Amino acid sequence: MSNMFSHESRQFKFDILVSICKQAFEGDVDEDKVQAYAKNLVSLDGPRYRCCVYKEREVLRQRVRLAMGKMAREEIEPNERQIIHVIDAACDGCSIKKIRVTDNCRKCMAKSCLAACRFGAIHIGTTRSEIDYTKCKECGACARACPYSAIVVTERPCYAHCPVQAISWDEHDIAVIDEKKCINCGQCEGACPFGAIEDVSWVVPVIQAIRMGTPVYAVVAPSIQGQFENTTLPQVLKSVEMLGFTKCVEVAVGADAVAEFEYRELAEHKKSGKPMTTSCCPGFVNMLRIHFPKLYEENKSTTVTPMEAIARKIKNEHPDAGVVFIGPCLAKKQEAMEAYSVVDYVLTYEELAAMLISQGINPEDVKATEEEYPSVYGRNFAFSGGVAQAVAEAAKEHNDGPYTAFMANGAMECKKQLQIIQAGKFTFDILEGMCCPGGCIAGPACISDAVSVKGRMAKENMTTDKKTIQKSLEIFSFDGVDMEVGKHVE
Repeated sequence: MSNMFSHESRQFKFDILVSICKQAFEGDVDEDKVQAYAKNLVSLDGPRYRCCVYKEREVLRQRVRLAMGKMAREEIEPNERQIIHVIDAACDGCSIKKIRVTDNCRKCMAKSCLAACRFGAIHIGTTRSEIDYTKCKECGACARACPYSAIVVTERPCYAHCPVQAISWDEHDIAVIDEKKCINCGQCEGACPFGAIEDVSWVVPVIQAIRMGTPVYAVVAPSIQGQFENTTLPQVLKSVEMLGFTKCVEVAVGADAVAEFEYRELAEHKKSGKPMTTSCCPGFVNMLRIHFPKLYEENKSTTVTPMEAIARKIKNEHPDAGVVFIGPCLAKKQEAMEAYSVVDYVLTYEELAAMLISQGINPEDVKATEEEYPSVYGRNFAFSGGVAQAVAEAAKEHNDGPYTAFMANGAMECKKQLQIIQAGKFTFDILEGMCCPGGCIAGPACISDAVSVKGRMAKENMTTDKKTIQKSLEIFSFDGVDMEVGKHVE
């Protein structure tokens, strides 16, 4: 489990998290000790990933600060609602120019590139065509005209994957995140090949709360099933409890409740003639709130997310307990900071794995048995399409429907479908939005690939009885739990 990442920057990040977790479980975290450990990761005799060892150490220094819940650099003014940050020392390896002439250029007689450019930015050099970047408008006409495909168009991965154009770069060509546009979806973090974009970690305060003896409940996202190879879900739940959590509960329990309440809302939306958008993916909800405010007010489901639903249930039953959500999503950290949320902290699967390794806990070796569990519909919230299917099942169990649904798979598709609703051209009853292509099983903080996770989940869930959503809610009652966004139990 300690060598789970092939992405070297993620492995560096993970090694630092393990070191921090070890120190936090032993007592107060000494930043100097963690920095010294990080410094050893890039010795003078080791392989070079940057221009020099000193830049590598600065990159790791900034990683340590983010892993400890601080800003990457001391001079940055903290914004608690901004989860994704740029490690500037790491952001210098990308090709800066969008349009480039490659060695494939034959300096041909047709000079198609020269004829295609309307800005006078192309001229023929000694051995090939050359671009005057003071004139280039990056339109790509030259690249389309070249018969040899010798001119390439290359977007920075972070920019190309951001669905809301929140990425730009400064005068030093370092990526900059526009916090007014950013939806904290983490697509840029997952796309960056240099690990130059990272999220702030809350592992230290979580471990400190556990060590203080505070009753802390862990609630794990449905996509945790299948993250650990050769490990059953009961073994994972038990392993989390062995870290010192009072109890580990499936968020899929809350997903069953959300399916029931969103079905009720959907019925009202259909009567009013307005399609409903789901509320489960915080990146999608942020996209609505920031970039489609009218749709946010008129079309979004007001039902809380499964994370919030199970957290409110726990707070109702155990008012003095803390609640920590564990999942694959970075935007959940921001959701937990909303005024209505009763979730205290959010950890990712990376951070959970680091905690387990720091304490020598291997879930595969843990003995555990199945207890009461939610429906498969609730667990399938982990997949793209799972939310809409669960809402449809809830309607079916009430002898209602059918309702039509469109599953927007990925942030770009989410944006497209919201534009269609905005234009009045959407023909479905419900739009399910998932920012991560494939759903939560492909979240930016997963520790296993989506295909493996989906297969493991399907195999394990084949052995469970196919209980209905109503049966699940009989076992896990949500009576007295406020399921509406904007309201919470004090």
